[in-house]
Parts: sequence; structure tokens; C-alpha cells
Amino acid sequence: MLVRRVMTENPVFTRPETPVNDARELMDRENIKHLPVLDRANTLTGIVTLKDLIRAAPSSATSLDIYEISYLLSKLKVEKVMQRKVITVNEDEVVEEAARIMADRGIGCLPVMRGSLMAGIITDTDLFRVFINAFGARKSGVRIAVKIVERPGELAALSGAIARRGGNILSYVYADGDDPGHSRCTMKIAGLDIAAVEEILASLPEVETEDLRESRGE
Repeated sequence: MLVRRVMTENPVFTRPETPVNDARELMDRENIKHLPVLDRANTLTGIVTLKDLIRAAPSSATSLDIYEISYLLSKLKVEKVMQRKVITVNEDEVVEEAARIMADRGIGCLPVMRGSLMAGIITDTDLFRVFINAFGARKSGVRIAVKIVERPGELAALSGAIARRGGNILSYVYADGDDPGHSRCTMKIAGLDIAAVEEILASLPEVETEDLRESRGE
């Protein structure tokens, strides 16, 4: 899946000269935590997060009164608190690479570029939606998590046995096992009840069941 399929297009943004108070109000109104910062030529020049704005506010231990604080914040511009070194991703990058970058860098979003222009933004919330869809969490069926031998044909044997009993695999997720000789897979299966799935798994000695349950979705 490509980033452009899951990103938020035409995201809300702000300008470098925007007062910090206005940027905070915009975030609250739009219920977002990240604001790309574009200059008047619509070139991406930075990004400001809710944490950046909170850090910019005076400490609770300050001797200033609320009017003085409000005045100072009205004079403080986004360009003074924004992050200038922005990590971006191309719209044709794969989603898992975007997720890896965000996890490795400890960031919650990536502006998405189309050439030199920002085409959208992908956030941790967008990745959560991808995760939900990948596991078929909103669909009803029987959910299985199994450990299988890492060998050609093992997955085909499992999926073939499910198909022969009239089951339909709604989702499939692969993960490494505890050792190089095994892998884990999680499936959501429709068209079969738990008893039928148990019989299928029992007929495959190379498959070790780790979890089996009904999932009604939403």
C-alpha cells in the first residue's frame, strides 16, 4: 500500500508569521497535533507540534499575570518555535517504510511530498487505521494466530485447507517467529465457525495454534 492511499490530503497548515496563540487555537479547532508550516510560496519550511506550542508557553511558576502572558504569546511567532529540519516522505513510498521512519525517529507524522510541493500528511492515526484494516478488526469472523514452519508450501497448505472447507480469508498478517525456522501468521476467516477451524488446525501437524477466537468486528 502506498502512502498516498492513506495520507490526509490538503492538510491544515500554518504560516511562519502566525502567532503561537493562533496556531494553538487552530489545532484545538481542527483536533490535530501537527501543523506543517508553509511560506507564502507554499514551500514547506517547518513543522510545529502541540508539544512545541506547550513548551513555548511560560512556566506555571512565572510571576507574570495572565494578561502579560497573553500579550507575550501574541507576539511570539510560529517560526520561533517550529522545527526547521522536517523529515518527509514521498507520496509513492510504501506505508511500512513511512511507519519505520516514524518509529525509528520517534515522530508522530510525516509531511508527504509530490516533487517539491506538499501533497498531504501521514500521521500515527493514519497508520492505526492501516493496522485496523490489515487485521480485519472491523469484520466478523474467526481470528486465528498460529506458528508455522518457515518452509515453502506451509502457508499454502493452511490456506488451502481453509478454502476446501468453504472458509474465506478476510485478512492475513505475517510476523517473524521466535526462531528463524518459524513464522507467525494471524488470519481472520469468514464462513466457518470455531469448531470447523479447530478441526482444520488439528489436521495440520506443522501448525501450532497460539490463539483462536470469534471476533464480531464492529
